[in-house]
Amino acid sequence: MPSTHSALSMSVAVSIGYREGWDSPLFALASVFTIVVMADAAGVRRATGEQAKVLNKLMLIFFKENRVKSERMQELIGHTPFEVIVGAIIGLAIATTFSLY
Repeated sequence: MPSTHSALSMSVAVSIGYREGWDSPLFALASVFTIVVMADAAGVRRATGEQAKVLNKLMLIFFKENRVKSERMQELIGHTPFEVIVGAIIGLAIATTFSLY
């Protein structure tokens, strides 16, 4: 599933570029914000999901031996780089469509 955060931030940045100009400070700020959101979606959140997988395995081993109930951590937190790129392309297409028509 494409990253909705990437799509939204990209569409905001592109819409600002169309309305305010590609050399405006507001577009530069929105572009930096978009890069941060995309890096977060692909990097930090993905790493958190991988850590949750490992912790769930450790908890399963530990609590199986001690017969104690435990809650599993959510593993699907982040997006793959492909999902982030697809989200950015969708955001670009949506912003271009609405800005030109």
